[in-house]
Amino acid sequence: MRDKVEEVLNKIRPQLMKDGGDVELVEVNDGTVKVKLTGACAGCPMSTMTLKMGIEKILKQEVPEIKEVVAV
Repeated sequence: MRDKVEEVLNKIRPQLMKDGGDVELVEVNDGTVKVKLTGACAGCPMSTMTLKMGIEKILKQEVPEIKEVVAV
């Protein structure tokens, strides 16, 4: 499952990089994906929305086994 998640994150990355940010996969465990937002995404007031409405939504569509995505 980790490989699938990384593959999806690679599709999302260019959009984040356009705004000076990035996402790093930390762990996939029992349907929970832990990521670290870096660059401009780290500390951005919109990072929660990016995480939940962007990254989590796309990951759940592409990898149905995903239950949630959390930032660490």
